[in-house]
Amino acid sequence: MENWKEIYKGKLVSTKEAAATIASGDRIWCSPCEGAPFQLMEALADRKDELQDVHVISALALYPFKLLQSPEYIGRINYHTIFYGGYERAFKKAGNVSVNSVHFSKVHIALKSFYRINVLMADVSLPDEDGYLYYGPIGAAWNGTAEEMSDKIIVQVNKHQPRVNGMEHRVHVSKVSCICEHDHPLPALAQDAPTDIDNRIADFVVPEIPDGATIQIGLGALSNAIGYKLEQKKNLSVHTEMFTDSMMELVRKGVINGKMVAGFGLGSEELYNFIGEGKVELTPIRIVNDPRTVANVDKIMSVNVTLMVDLTGQACSESLGFLQYSSTGGQADFVRGAALSKGGKSFLCVPSTVKSKDGKVTSTITAVFPPGAVVTTTRSDIMYVVTEYGIADLFCKPIRERVKALIAIAHPDFREQLEKEAVELGLTGT
Repeated sequence: MENWKEIYKGKLVSTKEAAATIASGDRIWCSPCEGAPFQLMEALADRKDELQDVHVISALALYPFKLLQSPEYIGRINYHTIFYGGYERAFKKAGNVSVNSVHFSKVHIALKSFYRINVLMADVSLPDEDGYLYYGPIGAAWNGTAEEMSDKIIVQVNKHQPRVNGMEHRVHVSKVSCICEHDHPLPALAQDAPTDIDNRIADFVVPEIPDGATIQIGLGALSNAIGYKLEQKKNLSVHTEMFTDSMMELVRKGVINGKMVAGFGLGSEELYNFIGEGKVELTPIRIVNDPRTVANVDKIMSVNVTLMVDLTGQACSESLGFLQYSSTGGQADFVRGAALSKGGKSFLCVPSTVKSKDGKVTSTITAVFPPGAVVTTTRSDIMYVVTEYGIADLFCKPIRERVKALIAIAHPDFREQLEKEAVELGLTGT
């Protein structure tokens, strides 16, 4: 076989030349988050006047891509996201962001059956001694799946992208179509510090997690509050969609000393380097998030955040009325799997109130969802709902028991009104 270094040199082109290989009608999976080849994406955007009906599918953009920012790209280079984040929200009014709230466990089906992708674009590490380029902390989640579907694989080599361990976590230079090079630091995911309420919620959840458990923790300040407070536990393992900074700290403190399986890592630069040490086994999301896989992990503790819960127990975790705010992600995957796990538990956490921009305070425990609110996780799957006032055990309970438990953890200022509405709606008699 020809020396891989010669193959590498033969495929090396500029980002402009690499972008020129994209044709009208192509459907591109762009490695998401810190795995996106930003300069290559910008070079693609510069070709908008030459292209028609190109579709870029990605998730949670951590870069302000040009094609997000202007309606000029609509119909030419269209952007789709399977997880709606800050930049997608910021540029939504431009009209070139299409949101697909598909369960993460089913993204591989969407890429094959609906989007029918034929191109993979990814930021990758420097080649190793055998000529393999690594997809970094995010790429193993979906890139291997996309790689098998694609007839064009375009990579951007970046010395800051770590080499990682796992499954479908790398690609050989002989398999790629073209290679460009552009070094740039990886973007961190900005996260707010936990609030006092976040910490109060964490104080209810942490005692429910036993020593020897396997943990899954979601995104955000509230989830991190719980993660950091687990330092009092012993002998934890990880089976999670997302490996977090709090998990990294628990490893360093010896709290997590078992197996660590994750779909991807997302957080600080320090976290990316930690995953690059090879201690975390990155595994495709179609496997990690499959509820059947989760169910086979004993004592799995699934911890996620929601926006609103109605009195029957269904959770809205991705919209504010008709306004899309986030996406389905893997919440329902893990809630469903944890319920079938031996000794498993799932927790959906939410502050009891929320304040709008005009200063109005409303309850997040509500008799009826507002128009447009999306049911992300069904009431038949949910086990525990947690606010700063306690834990409501809803699992397999009749509706009137759910109503009673949820009103008990609502903010005291809203309990009387919720009781009245529950009676008026007939919920207390069912």
